[in-house]
Amino acid sequence: MYPIMPMVGQQTQTSEKIIAFPDQQQNQQPGIESTMNPRPIYENPEYKGSGKLLDKVAVVTGGDSGIGRAVAIAFASEGADLVIPYLSETQDAMETQSRILQLGRKCLLLPGDLREEAFCNTVIDQCVQSFGRLDILVNNHGVLLSKKSITEITAEQLEWTFCSNVYPAFYLSKAALAHLKTGSVIINTVSVTAFKGNEELLDYSASKGALVAFTRSLSLALNGAGIRVNAVSPGPVWTPLIPAGFPVENVKTFGTDTPIQRAAQPFEMAGAYVYLASDDSGYMSGQILHVNGGVILGA
Repeated sequence: MYPIMPMVGQQTQTSEKIIAFPDQQQNQQPGIESTMNPRPIYENPEYKGSGKLLDKVAVVTGGDSGIGRAVAIAFASEGADLVIPYLSETQDAMETQSRILQLGRKCLLLPGDLREEAFCNTVIDQCVQSFGRLDILVNNHGVLLSKKSITEITAEQLEWTFCSNVYPAFYLSKAALAHLKTGSVIINTVSVTAFKGNEELLDYSASKGALVAFTRSLSLALNGAGIRVNAVSPGPVWTPLIPAGFPVENVKTFGTDTPIQRAAQPFEMAGAYVYLASDDSGYMSGQILHVNGGVILGA
């Protein structure tokens, strides 16, 4: 049986609350997966690909770590080649690339800032120049910074959040359209916070709400071209976003307030992306898959 949580990350009960993870915090954005304790689990060794994405080419932003890494590796297991844009997390990105190469697929790493439209255009151009095609675009990367009150959110933070989380999805989707064809897919990563809110993640929740609307609107715009657009809405997932974005006290109890009472590991998200990327979901567009630890939503 594959463990859902490493031993050092298992929950322990105190007189006050459940403790899920050891004390830790990263004073940098984006966070680094290689320094996390415990390391996130990005791959289920029992997963066996069946060629659902054989010889397709996917761009997965934020594929260096967290959910993006899990998705990229699952896509490779299903036969896809990968392009992974990332900001500065070179060691994490090379770990992801190494595993994809072990699986017998190709992986192009592209460091740069996706907040810049010019770099987004470069990502798509380099993908097509290297592989001759683009079939799947996963707009996954994102940032968050927890604040106790709206009065603590500066104009600079608000702009940083939206420029990081929302603008690249527009830029990349726009650039990709010249190369996507009937049967191609775009998948956005949104968040449970877009639907239920979070009092300490006002700007992040708002940015993810914008991506929900973007997903639904773009799907309507592209239905006639045979290009499907959907999204995955994760609940709490143990990724570098967490120690980099939350204070220590929040990290310690992260995910324990869900009905399942724990955070997810990244590999538990990957199957939803494989489904949306493959022909199995051929009758779905404009939809949101909620993989959130049991939170029941009306949207």
